Amino acid sequence: MENDPNELNRVDLQVQDHEQVGSVALCSMLHRSNLLAVVGGGVNPKFSEISVLIWDDARESRDPKHKLVLEFTFTKLVLAVRMRHDNLEKQLLVFPGHKCGSLQLDLSNTKPGTSSAPFTINAHQSEIACVALNQPGSVAASASRKGTLIRLFDTTTRDKLVELRRGTDPATLYWYTPGSAISVDGTFHKYVFTPDGNCNHEAFDVYLDICDDDDF
Repeated sequence: MENDPNELNRVDLQVQDHEQVGSVALCSMLHRSNLLAVVGGGVNPKFSEISVLIWDDARESRDPKHKLVLEFTFTKLVLAVRMRHDNLEKQLLVFPGHKCGSLQLDLSNTKPGTSSAPFTINAHQSEIACVALNQPGSVAASASRKGTLIRLFDTTTRDKLVELRRGTDPATLYWYTPGSAISVDGTFHKYVFTPDGNCNHEAFDVYLDICDDDDF
């Protein structure tokens, strides 16, 4: 998103608010609340690409910095952000490993009073571009810079569960949820699993128009 983020009502797509925070790479809302997670990026960022900012839109101020509640800073680019209301039963951190195409899973806080080193999953041959977790944190999904495959892994056993093909042409995945993916060319891919374990893949070629001069 090269422009400042807008809040939209997804029923009628009416702009509810607009903030001058520079261009952003990621923006996630905590359900339909006033809390937003923002990661800087694009051509005119005001905030770092390695930091996650928790934003309280209910605070009345003309200075965007006065709406900042929390800031989390990491050593590498933030690839995905997800917020939830309830407390996590276990803390799970998934991030790109030192080896190209690998994922590291940190399960050190799954049991109080215990610790263990992060373990590695060799997920792809190319650099990791997109990472996502399902709601309980039992499955991790990843895609590489090549963008033709999405792979799902069991976070406990490290086994590969399934491999989903996005397409034959390379494309960067901007967003992935357990059942769908959006890539840089604007295509939307939907994956539906049947009770017998088969996967039906639907692709929508003209779902989004993603370009440098998007005007939201």
